[in-house]
Amino acid sequence: MAPRRPTCGLKILSFLNGFCRKVRWVWAKAIWTAGGNASVWIYSSTRCYAPGLEKQLPHHFKDTLRIAGARLFNLQSKKRAWIVGKEHYDLGNDLFSRMLDPYMQYSCGYWKEAQSLEAAQQAKLDLICRKLELEPGMRVLDIGCGWGGLAEYMARNYQVSVVGVTISAEQQKMAQARCADLDVEIRLQDYRDLHDSFDRIVSVGMFEHVGPKNYATYFEVADRNLKPNGRFLLHTIGSKVTDHNVDPWIDKYIFPNGCLPSVRHIAEASEKHFVMEDWHNFGADYDTTLMAWYERFLASWPEIADNYSERFKRMFTYYLNACAGAFRARDIQLWQVVFSRGIEHGLRVAR
Repeated sequence: MAPRRPTCGLKILSFLNGFCRKVRWVWAKAIWTAGGNASVWIYSSTRCYAPGLEKQLPHHFKDTLRIAGARLFNLQSKKRAWIVGKEHYDLGNDLFSRMLDPYMQYSCGYWKEAQSLEAAQQAKLDLICRKLELEPGMRVLDIGCGWGGLAEYMARNYQVSVVGVTISAEQQKMAQARCADLDVEIRLQDYRDLHDSFDRIVSVGMFEHVGPKNYATYFEVADRNLKPNGRFLLHTIGSKVTDHNVDPWIDKYIFPNGCLPSVRHIAEASEKHFVMEDWHNFGADYDTTLMAWYERFLASWPEIADNYSERFKRMFTYYLNACAGAFRARDIQLWQVVFSRGIEHGLRVAR
């Protein structure tokens, strides 16, 4: 029997799917001024092809390869884990130091009462410390410590000892410098190589780089490094649907090999190891955070323009606005999840 040929309607949808993917980068060549629902328009425009179409029809071949690769191979293996550090986080501290707050938080701020990016990020840092109920003398592991802002905040304000791990050489240098006078150790190390003992574990904005094939390993690592009465806080972007695919544009230009977890992913990977004490969603705050970064990025561009191309500026503008649109459309979320091995009488978690 001859293969079934696509109907006329499906052919049209296939054409639109390929066309929209091809013009996505063309749209990125425009400079948008974010306001009103501009970010939602940018985000929606990148998704104009029919949902699930890749399961029915042939489309852009490179996208097909990326989807197949994400499902078949471990794109976040120990050998490949360092790629995102080199290609994104090592872009340059000159860029991130101007775009971010003084604590260099490249993750969602907490805007419950804050009126500025600085206040929102400090509120986020303190929220984490209060959820973990840090006490002087505790030993804390920071998985994916970034530029060391959280490690510094915990050590300076809560008098704890911190070990931070990162896969970015640029982040390690800055983190070591900012924490030089504190009881903080910053390691250039893959999380899978950790074999230690900690009172508390925290991981902010790193789980997005772990990948579905490594979720079980990630929670095994947290389990073996956490003391019996310890607590673990996971701060991650999440998807409202369970999917192993990577976004082709984000994968190619921004975060190589990244993949957003779902509620199901986290629940299944953690249930063998922990009791889930609290799940806090404040994803709407990421829209505000991204727009604050975008404003700072544009304002600081004249100072860093010699180090980057106009193409990079357009690409980063597109990235910040499209991500803000995804949060504004509620397609992706921001979660803080607190785990323990079971606290007698339960846990009253800070907000």
